[in-house]
Amino acid sequence: MENYKALLCDGPAHLPEEERLQFATSLTEKIKHRFGAGYEHFVHDGEFTVIEGEQVAVFRWTTRTAIAE
Repeated sequence: MENYKALLCDGPAHLPEEERLQFATSLTEKIKHRFGAGYEHFVHDGEFTVIEGEQVAVFRWTTRTAIAE
């Protein structure tokens, strides 16, 4: 299984920078990132960027859902 570096863009402004660089096992499945009392959802639409000389997939925010209790 391959891991891709993923940059989480957009979404809540208070999402810490250190949480915005993640790993994804697929570029076609959304990333569901737990944050506060919910989940932030991010999807990849084919965009890439370069960070410190390494190609990183850009995942953009789509929605937030609450944690089910």
